[in-house]
Amino acid sequence: MERTTHEADWVSRIADDVIAEAERRAPGKPVVCASGLSPSGPIHLGNLREVMVPHMVADEIKRRGAACEHIISWDDFDRFRKVPAGVDGVDPSWDEHIGKPLTSVPAPPGSAYGSWAEHFKAAMADSLAELGVEYRGISQTEMYTSGAYREQILFAMRERERIDAVLDRYRTLEKGKAGAQPGGRKQQKGKGKQGEPEAAEVEAAEGSGAAAEDDGAGAAGGAYYPYKPYCTVCARDTTTVTAYDDETTELTYTCGTCGHSETVLLREFDHGKLVWKVDWPMRWSYEGVVFEPSGVDHQSPGSSFVVGGQLVKEIFEGEQPIGPMYAFVGISGMAKMSSSKGGVPTPADALGIMEAPLLRWLYARRRPNQSFKVAFDQEIQRTYDEWDALERKLAAGDAQPADAAAHLRASTTAAGPLPTTPRPLPYRTLASVVDVTAGNDEQTLRILGELDPERPVRSLEEVRPRLDRAQRWITTQVPAEQRTRVRDEPDTGLLESLDGAQRESLRLLLDGLEDHWSLEGLTQLVYGVPKVQAGIAPDAKPTPELKVAQRAFFALVYKLLVGSDTGPRLPTLLLAVGAERVRRLLGG
Repeated sequence: MERTTHEADWVSRIADDVIAEAERRAPGKPVVCASGLSPSGPIHLGNLREVMVPHMVADEIKRRGAACEHIISWDDFDRFRKVPAGVDGVDPSWDEHIGKPLTSVPAPPGSAYGSWAEHFKAAMADSLAELGVEYRGISQTEMYTSGAYREQILFAMRERERIDAVLDRYRTLEKGKAGAQPGGRKQQKGKGKQGEPEAAEVEAAEGSGAAAEDDGAGAAGGAYYPYKPYCTVCARDTTTVTAYDDETTELTYTCGTCGHSETVLLREFDHGKLVWKVDWPMRWSYEGVVFEPSGVDHQSPGSSFVVGGQLVKEIFEGEQPIGPMYAFVGISGMAKMSSSKGGVPTPADALGIMEAPLLRWLYARRRPNQSFKVAFDQEIQRTYDEWDALERKLAAGDAQPADAAAHLRASTTAAGPLPTTPRPLPYRTLASVVDVTAGNDEQTLRILGELDPERPVRSLEEVRPRLDRAQRWITTQVPAEQRTRVRDEPDTGLLESLDGAQRESLRLLLDGLEDHWSLEGLTQLVYGVPKVQAGIAPDAKPTPELKVAQRAFFALVYKLLVGSDTGPRLPTLLLAVGAERVRRLLGG
């Protein structure tokens, strides 16, 4: 990558810092970049930034030939905190599972997976595979229940007074805040904030990882314990540690839900976990994490990232990862849906309507501290237009360095290029065609084959998968009342009411159909008709008055073809309807 591109590329700049930091900490060892995701419900597009930032940095390090590993910690041993809205088959009766580990909660009805956590992990894993994200997944359930963290747990319990002293410095800072809880709050990794989020965004954050956890304070007798057992009878974490012996590791707890009380040997007991504010820095040290970004919410003094930075240094004798704060990812279109109906989309939802390189590009072209939106409404057509324009600039050698770098990261990884559409026709054209044809393959191929007679589309495979994405967008995101329905019969009443000028405009259009039957030709024709009527050349630049005449002419044709004032781009619509049917509906 050229130096000018390197300087303009945020990924390259961060990779420089990460490589230098890794070499300072542990020369010669693979660089570890990390993400964390909680499968407490559908993992949404805001959470995806938690993955894409370290993915792109790790991928850049690999492109340079250096050893690097991207780990994703699945926080599947977190408690089931609330029943998320919008999950099919799941109703408020699932409250009975609150407090259990996510891997101990049943999967939603009809799922092929054995637990709640596995169900939502699987959906995200499929999306990450399609996006070309290579990683090593770490199940925190497996790590805790296998005893992998046993020494770290025993150590934290021995050092509980020192840990409590560090946490207490930040509890003092939190006092007086509106709504602050004595134990603090696990910040959602993957949820940044710029301005005030909408209700749907708040719901999404709460449903996908913003698990409210105490920090171990408030145990019996005012003692502090950084470890929280899950009850061996009811499986909930509504437990209170009442005693602990450092020598024997005997731990006694009582469950506030079922009343069960028992004494266990912590050196053998694997049915609990460190509280979040201690767990996270412990894992930084355990995994040797060099780079991990976090949401903008971690700028607050009492956040788990800030507190963790002190704990990893003072207690676990490690170092806090470097990494930027990242901003919120918004939604254009679906965010308007009620959050109570589960209206916050996931990566799988986005990949249903756009190709993987385009979704990657949205995350690659913005610095982490810049917020952006993923479009599910009409804006997706403009986003695709921008992408196609960038590809034309790249082909011509006219792209800016930062744009070229973002495209490279969107379309390829260190392992190679991502799949693309062989013949990427404009998304808005494909959407218009499948809208008019209602997805009929035979009719779709006919229309696409007529777009450019000199280079006709001969197989729908040439325009897939983009065609499939456009079709899914039409069927899932465009309301039925906004879809195009071509009239079955001519509007005789409207045709009979036309004045002389309107009849003349339709005659000029119909007379030119045969000689202009291509997308380019019909574009020239429909814009040219009002110019000819005004007595000027078809290729003349339109005046403001002429633009008014063009809009009136378009509205007339739309009314006669689809019964409304607007519709898909008129040249595309004419091709989709077909010359014979156009003539019949326009009274020719």
